Amino acid sequence: MSASSTVPTVQSKSAPWWSFTYVWMVIAGPAAVVVASFITLYLVINSPNTILEAEPAPQAQQGTANMAPAMMARNHAATGVVQVKPAAPEAHTVKP
Repeated sequence: MSASSTVPTVQSKSAPWWSFTYVWMVIAGPAAVVVASFITLYLVINSPNTILEAEPAPQAQQGTANMAPAMMARNHAATGVVQVKPAAPEAHTVKP
């Protein structure tokens, strides 16, 4: 056998790194995070939070009226007894 009949050696050049798609997929993830962080920083700097008033809103002073359905459900879960809502009195009934 002669030297020419053996397996030929591969003498091809490999492509540059930027020509592979997977390289750009690996770079795109962290690059997107960096861009998103700069966008978030811009939004934080240009739109600060407003200062809240020290006094609570008038809605918070209504008491437990808003909590009635939640309290009924809590009591039902704890005791197993279903509470009956008190009947609301009819306002301004006109008798003939």
